[in-house]
Amino acid sequence: MCIFGAGAMGTSLGAALSKAGVPVELVSRNAAHVEALRTRGAVLTGSVEMTVPVTAMLPEEMAGKYDIIFLAIRQRGNREAAQRLLPFLKEDGALVSVQNGLPERALSEVFGADRVYGCALSWGAERIAPGEIQMTGGSFAFSLGAFGAGKKCSEIAALLKRAGDVTVGDLQELRYAKLAVNAAFSTLSVISGLTFGELASWHKRLALGLMREVFSVARAAGCRKLPLRGHDLFRVFSGPWAGLLLPVAMKPYKETRSGMLKDLEAGRRTDIDYVAGAAVDEGGRLGVETPLLESAVSMVHDIENGLAEIAPETLQLL
Repeated sequence: MCIFGAGAMGTSLGAALSKAGVPVELVSRNAAHVEALRTRGAVLTGSVEMTVPVTAMLPEEMAGKYDIIFLAIRQRGNREAAQRLLPFLKEDGALVSVQNGLPERALSEVFGADRVYGCALSWGAERIAPGEIQMTGGSFAFSLGAFGAGKKCSEIAALLKRAGDVTVGDLQELRYAKLAVNAAFSTLSVISGLTFGELASWHKRLALGLMREVFSVARAAGCRKLPLRGHDLFRVFSGPWAGLLLPVAMKPYKETRSGMLKDLEAGRRTDIDYVAGAAVDEGGRLGVETPLLESAVSMVHDIENGLAEIAPETLQLL
């Protein structure tokens, strides 16, 4: 079993599994990060404190075939990564995307629908130094679903249960539940630089507006509920009390900032087209208008291109 893409989320996932005694290899292109993981182990600080010995390697050091590959890279690299990983996955193996957005359809074109699974991760993390991960909120919890037949779903769930809480359900509903949160909070965070807690307290209208546009797309896609950590987001955030409930719901993630901020700081493009942009694309396919999401995606592209600044005031332009 391996985790391809040992960034903040991949490394923290690998640490949780390794601590639980699950054999897993962490694969990263970052040589300094790999060396630190080999030397000191994965060092987690913040909301989770632990140092865990892990097996880490560079992509060119991969060998053999895997029963399960967790895909944890930025989605813009999925096409290349899928072709690279295809020879390493057993015929009856599972490719599990732990990314945000709706990546499974494209992955199924390479691996086949019955080998593709999706898993939403319910914590925040940031890499602060080689081998060191700052845990910014939440706990080790997983929402797992199958894109196709799902023959290995029980096996994957059993492994994940050794590391944390697992919910197994309809993949589309699980994905849209996480997408509603990410499309709102990750997007607004990358525009403003604010934490999820600050956004939930000070910019409820914008956050709920983005979430509800995702809700509309999800309903058009056939979702009857949006389950996340024991709650149906349709019920919680569609009613008159949504504004009061939002800061409470986001409290475990109050210190989290969008991982896309790290991309901008490093001069890289973000994954916005695969997060909020995924909801826009699906809305277009299903005939659902998403004007606020479209405006937010456009604003992130303006920031990428140097036409707007990361600042709370930029939210006023939405």
